[in-house]
Amino acid sequence: MIVLSCKDIQKTYGIKKVLENITFTVEDGEKIGIVGLNGSGKSTLFNILSGETSKDIGDIYIQKGLRIGYLKQNININSNKTLFDECSSVFEDLIQTEKKLRMMEEEISNNSQNKESNYLHKLMEEYSFLLEEFSNHNGYGFKNEIRRVLDGLGFSHEDMDKEVNKLSGGQKARLSLAKLLLEKPDILLLDEPTNHLDIEAIDWLEKFLKEYKGAALIISHDRYFLDNVIDKIFLLENLKIDIYKGNYTEFMKKRIKDLELLKKNYEDQKKEIERQEEIIRRFMSYGGKRYIRQAQSRQKILEKIKKMPKPKTDAKKARITFVPKIISGREVLKVENLKKSFSENVIFENINFNVYRGEKVGLIGPNGVGKTTLFKTILGEIPHDEGEIILGHHVNIGYFDQEQQKLNTEKSIIDEIWDEHPDLDHWQIRTLLGQFLFIGDDIFKEINELSGGERSRLAILKLMLSKSNFLMMDEPTNHLDIDSKEVLEEALINYEGTLFVISHDRYFLNKTVNKILQLSEKGIAEYLGNFDYYIQKKKEKNTDEDKYNIINKTQIKIQRKKERGKKEREREKKCQLLQIEEMISNEEEKINLIDQEMCKVEIYENPNKIVELTKAREAAKLKSEKLYEQLINLTEE
Repeated sequence: MIVLSCKDIQKTYGIKKVLENITFTVEDGEKIGIVGLNGSGKSTLFNILSGETSKDIGDIYIQKGLRIGYLKQNININSNKTLFDECSSVFEDLIQTEKKLRMMEEEISNNSQNKESNYLHKLMEEYSFLLEEFSNHNGYGFKNEIRRVLDGLGFSHEDMDKEVNKLSGGQKARLSLAKLLLEKPDILLLDEPTNHLDIEAIDWLEKFLKEYKGAALIISHDRYFLDNVIDKIFLLENLKIDIYKGNYTEFMKKRIKDLELLKKNYEDQKKEIERQEEIIRRFMSYGGKRYIRQAQSRQKILEKIKKMPKPKTDAKKARITFVPKIISGREVLKVENLKKSFSENVIFENINFNVYRGEKVGLIGPNGVGKTTLFKTILGEIPHDEGEIILGHHVNIGYFDQEQQKLNTEKSIIDEIWDEHPDLDHWQIRTLLGQFLFIGDDIFKEINELSGGERSRLAILKLMLSKSNFLMMDEPTNHLDIDSKEVLEEALINYEGTLFVISHDRYFLNKTVNKILQLSEKGIAEYLGNFDYYIQKKKEKNTDEDKYNIINKTQIKIQRKKERGKKEREREKKCQLLQIEEMISNEEEKINLIDQEMCKVEIYENPNKIVELTKAREAAKLKSEKLYEQLINLTEE
């Protein structure tokens, strides 16, 4: 059943058009992911659906009586209530009903001796009705429901009595999400709901949303989350919307095919237009009424053709390259019996682990467990109480701070880079900044004017230029859109140095790391694999106790052997791709030569030759299409 539909929605701010001809429907219970580059109009669409922003043109149908709940990215709650009481305000009607029931119970008790009284009889009937309503709306269980949601979103038992105004920004964001989930609207509009959540809380939210009976539209850059929750994708791109069934991974497979088809159709049309234009030029140059009429006739047909826009298969992406200046020793970092506390509060203790050259290590754990503190301790920014931190030979650390504190907010973008690298000329600086999407006059922006995503891109560029051989990165994918994340992932996969990264982005961890360190109150546990491997091992253990995964030489050899085999298969696949591309090029060249031959005037006086050329062209075109199909299938493997 359709609960929400939009037809031809359009929105413009000043002269900038944000949305155009947006048409879609939402079925009851559907979970839909909204994806697109930053600035593509995702939040604007949510603001329109929630009624906070007016549309310029179009129609919106919302089922009568349907309630929409909207979680914004940035929201601040001011309240003197405790965390638990603030959530209880969602159930104010139930609380008032409970008070009324208590008052009625007292009234019934006071009139219990007069059992024949009509007043008592009516009072008992009203009480019975109210009690049933109270029970049906979870009157006896809403407090437990509040605790369950708050606990799932990462709040501790001690947090329940904290004053809302004393909570951090991240905690207030989680509180907003908790209140919205407790309200249970018919449609949830969630704008980046996994921001400020650790992996455990995201996992809980996934389960909650999968069981949620209402519909949900979710803007998210968390691809792992989208894979686990949604069953349809809305892609906002170039002012319009494209709809795909399936989760994010299925969407990407279909998207690649669509882009290949669009590219092929665009190239075919372009060649056909060029062929017709060449024929028109030839006919006009021949002179004579017959040729001029044919040229004019072809020109009219050509003018009626609706030209396809050039497909943006190569969207602007930051091309990041990390090249270590020198090679470090085999042992990059050794941590032994490390302990850190603030006053009497022990953050972590008995921390032991090694990081070896070439490893890609992900550090995970709940919020507040001390991941960033551990990084800053290793960097020497804060002292440790006990233990040793030993950096290996020729280790050169590059640090990405999630707060980007090392950026000078008083400088412009170009000066921030140029001041640290005066050996680069103006053209080189502009080229580098252009690769990170800082185009034209953008390079003169002050850093204090930049968005979170822009600051992240600038900080990553600085890290790239530092030519470090040991990268320590604290939540590098925060504020990045999906395209930027994919570019960063590709760069880190190809990075020849060592990586140590804190992240809650499970998709990112899956693609980039080959070892997981899980930090908890009990210490640190080690898993030789990516995030999926970590999950698999956790399931196999079926216990909350962390155990150490001892690395030995045999395991390392086996892992390296597997990697060598994988690289060999990738080389073979690359050779096959090159061969197919060359064969496609040969067939397209045949088609081009046949088209040139068919443009000659004398050909039209030889019908047999026209038939022969047409058959040859169709055969070459058919072969080319089959080769394209092979190419697409091979790239998907």
